[in-house]
Amino acid sequence: MANIKDVAREAGVSVATVSRVFSGAAPVSEATAERVRAIAARLDYIPDAAARSLITGRTHALGVVLPELHGEFFTEVIRGLDRAARQHGLHLLVSGSNADAAAFEAALRSMRGRIDGLVLMTPDRVMSTAAERFRHAVPVVLLNPATPAGHCDAITFDNEGGGYVMTRHLLALGHTRVATITGPLGNVDATERLAGYRRAMREAGMADPALELTGDFTEVGGHAAALRLLALVPRPTAVFVGNDPMAVSVLAAFREHEVAVPGEIAVGGFDDTTISRYLTPALTTVRVDLDALGRLAVERLAARGRGETGDGVVEQLPVTLVIRESCGCVKR
Repeated sequence: MANIKDVAREAGVSVATVSRVFSGAAPVSEATAERVRAIAARLDYIPDAAARSLITGRTHALGVVLPELHGEFFTEVIRGLDRAARQHGLHLLVSGSNADAAAFEAALRSMRGRIDGLVLMTPDRVMSTAAERFRHAVPVVLLNPATPAGHCDAITFDNEGGGYVMTRHLLALGHTRVATITGPLGNVDATERLAGYRRAMREAGMADPALELTGDFTEVGGHAAALRLLALVPRPTAVFVGNDPMAVSVLAAFREHEVAVPGEIAVGGFDDTTISRYLTPALTTVRVDLDALGRLAVERLAARGRGETGDGVVEQLPVTLVIRESCGCVKR
């Protein structure tokens, strides 16, 4: 494999010039830079990232810590992050915290000194507090933080509005007993979606705490909550499920007990993950642009890398109601 001296000799420039082309530490004419890059590609020269980071003080890597790494929701977020990072010439170091505060802190410590910026999804208050402390090391962008962003930038989506519009939709179809299966207690997404549900039910004069069943955003938790829902007397005729993975298992539980959807119970979800449109019946849900969530986080960190100032910028992404068969509005 060629080294930097081989590239310099072939291009007729100094080693320092080749270094500047790849580090961006000082300006080089576009013609020279193009010639150096072309020769480097032909010789299969790969710049030494570690050496370059010592010169520039930058690693050209971003850290990403998410509560989980499995599941379509997180896959979509990572896809958006990765696509945007590559466009900016950046790489990702990704870790999952498993919603555990100690694991979250360990992941943050392991990335210190190895990244130029950090993207954190912090769905509970303990992790949001830890994230605020880390901002002194590198720029931090929080995704749907459980507490106000403080000095960190944050990108959120309209959880409460989504819960509200879904519940209003089910009520508008004539349902008078609309239940909800929430996410875990203390999770900001679950709390905000429940708040939207409650607002819609209050406005309709139909609020009933007995119709609020706690889930955990997992398929297993959704299935268990669906069985509790079926035991309610009188049985609800519609249910807003706090995320699509739980909605998948809710549909399965209803099918196992020969409860027709949407004939006996209408079902709505949240997230609009890809699987939702391929279920039988296809799932009515609230669409969140997860790709945009990841993309905007990287763009915010890239802006910080360019020296843009102004901490604590919060941007909220809109959500959209997607109507399919599971609520009874679309004929099969």
